[in-house]
Amino acid sequence: MVELQRLIPQVREQHALDLVVVDAENCGADAESMELAAVDALLAAGADVITGGNHAFDGEEVEAVLSHPRVVRPLNVAPGVPGRGTLTVQANGEQVRVVVLADGLALDFSPPWAHMTEEPYAAFAALPAGPATTIVEMHALSVTAKQGLAYALDGSVAAVLGTHTHEPTLPLHLLPGGTALVTDVGMTGPGDGPQGMRADRVAEQVRNPPSAEQREPPGPAEGKIVLAAVLLEIDGGLTRAISRL
Repeated sequence: MVELQRLIPQVREQHALDLVVVDAENCGADAESMELAAVDALLAAGADVITGGNHAFDGEEVEAVLSHPRVVRPLNVAPGVPGRGTLTVQANGEQVRVVVLADGLALDFSPPWAHMTEEPYAAFAALPAGPATTIVEMHALSVTAKQGLAYALDGSVAAVLGTHTHEPTLPLHLLPGGTALVTDVGMTGPGDGPQGMRADRVAEQVRNPPSAEQREPPGPAEGKIVLAAVLLEIDGGLTRAISRL
């Protein structure tokens, strides 16, 4: 976390960024939840919007985190679930809407009260008209779900950015209608363990699988922090270029 707090201002200045969106669903000390102090630290470092997928619903500070005005969780869950699925912010004098969606496979890892209740496209289509620029995070286990949503929304949103697997995908797509697509942005965190977690504890759980009641989060690994991010150049609500930082 300390390393990321140092990196955000540097990257923001180096690339003259107008908007920084950070998926921080693993920012908690257990690496499987969100904590308010970590969210505030990322915002203080220069992030504009904090998003989360299935782990946004984990941890002891769920309600406080999801009530934060700069935090966005998946839209397509039950209406009574705390938090919001969209957020509109100012970026370089223009309004930008950030929307988070998720597939059922990803949300199966969240508590039952936060499982998927509506298909991602249907949830998006039901939104009222928003600003010209919309960025969608698709938090999904299914590659087809992420890529399919991007093609379904091509020309109506600036980007569909896949998350959840922690492994950055190589191809960066600019679809015919001007929507950018990356199947998975990837993980920012320790690069020396499975999905940034302690290798010894993960390996032990593989050798001796605990029950759901006995399982404890492996915790974050130690070692050099890797940064996985994409840079979008957006004009008129559509993407002109997408690249990796």
